Amino acid sequence: MKKLHHLLAVVSTLFDLCGFLVLCLVKMLSSVSGPKLFKEPSFKSNKFIIHNALSRCCLAGKVNESQKNKIIEEMEKSSASHFLILLRDANCQFRAIYTLDGQSEELHRLCGVGPRAISSSAVEAIYKYSSDRKQFNTLPSRTLSMSVDAFTIPAHLWHTKKHGTPKKVATPK
Repeated sequence: MKKLHHLLAVVSTLFDLCGFLVLCLVKMLSSVSGPKLFKEPSFKSNKFIIHNALSRCCLAGKVNESQKNKIIEEMEKSSASHFLILLRDANCQFRAIYTLDGQSEELHRLCGVGPRAISSSAVEAIYKYSSDRKQFNTLPSRTLSMSVDAFTIPAHLWHTKKHGTPKKVATPK
């Protein structure tokens, strides 16, 4: 009986020691500063970044101030938290502000010139605004996410067919 009691005490001590080692290991691994494999999704607004991009890059200067102020006012009215700038092409000329609908994966125009709605599959290139360089940098992906600040669409989506009124045929007098 004494041996059994002694054996139980040893096993109990081993379990305590194992638990202590596991806790130490977990603590040590959590303090290692290295690349994290998983990052919690962030739903922070990029409103400030877009404001900077408009003020310092897209619509910089006194000439564009009224247009910039109207756009910022529309962004403030919107309940959206993530905004995207539609650029004309790789030259990064501003055209419009869009919001991303997470349910339908569609972009909806808030203000500016461009299609009312754009499917995410129609996006040609995506960009991230660099505040320190005051320029847009191309991202190697075509997937829209919360880290995207601007995008372009293919040229054929800009050239819509215009149905004008038929020309009047001159009647001889």
